[in-house]
Amino acid sequence: MNKNEFTAVVPVAGAGTRLRPHTYTYPKVLLTVGDKPIIGHILDEIAASGVRKICLVTGYLGDKIKEYVGRNYPGLGISYVEQPEPRGLGHAIWLTRRAVTGPVMVMLGDTIISADLGKFLSSKDDCIAVKEVADPRRFGVVEVKGGYISGMVEKPEHPKTNLAIVGIYSFHNCALLYNSLERLVDSSKTTKGEIQFTDALAALVRGGHKLKPIPIAGWYDCGKPETLLETNRYILDSGKFPHKTKNSLVIPPVYISPTATVENSIVGPYVSIGDGARVDSSIISDSIVNEKASILNINLSGSLIGPSAAIIGRKDQLNVGENSEIKFDRTACD
Repeated sequence: MNKNEFTAVVPVAGAGTRLRPHTYTYPKVLLTVGDKPIIGHILDEIAASGVRKICLVTGYLGDKIKEYVGRNYPGLGISYVEQPEPRGLGHAIWLTRRAVTGPVMVMLGDTIISADLGKFLSSKDDCIAVKEVADPRRFGVVEVKGGYISGMVEKPEHPKTNLAIVGIYSFHNCALLYNSLERLVDSSKTTKGEIQFTDALAALVRGGHKLKPIPIAGWYDCGKPETLLETNRYILDSGKFPHKTKNSLVIPPVYISPTATVENSIVGPYVSIGDGARVDSSIISDSIVNEKASILNINLSGSLIGPSAAIIGRKDQLNVGENSEIKFDRTACD
């Protein structure tokens, strides 16, 4: 099947509650990871696969997502569907049923995936990406028999396997997928209070439809502060990024936006500094500084600094005698 026939559906309507306070006024997918926002990495991956039709499901702070995408990806054929209330991933995808025809590829908007999308676009089977994880209770989990998925369940308390569903799905016939979602929505069946995509897929499997699991290695979670920083480290390790600073020491890997200002500071390793941010007289490592944030006179490590936030520390003058010990209280910056 021609990859140009596919439509990529990307749900980005979530409120990102696990990343608060950053997501109170900013959509999660616009937070910086590496050299660009999360949604930028996802759209780059889709565009590189050859898919040119993309449908984004927006909701919470959707206008900000539309503004970023319109400014940075004017050449992609992007349409939008709104999810007015958060009723779950299955509901979000069901809402795109009138915007999509033919084959469909679903990519979740809260993870960054480095995978060969051609395997999903060219396979004769409908496919789901899976990965072995340490704690599968947070995910949809699949069982496999004879090379195909034999069962699946969303966020099980006692998983039968450690194979998690990790955010890529491809279907040659979108009507099959939407019909299963339609039945789920009509039944008002929910799992953990939401209409789950996994429940619609499980119904297809029970009905005899074959779904092929595609193992992938490059899957990076962006749902929590600690996983966001882990993903940032991976992206920075994967490339070399030019930077410009003044009177500063940079310890790679580091990304500094061309429009950011860094002066009199030590930056790195594993630091991303977004557009229009300012860092002065500070030491920063293993951190993400989002766009237009200001950092002055402070030492940061393992920190997420939100867009337009201002972090101002202090300069101390000490006169310390022999065998003295000075300790300063550290306040976490979130």
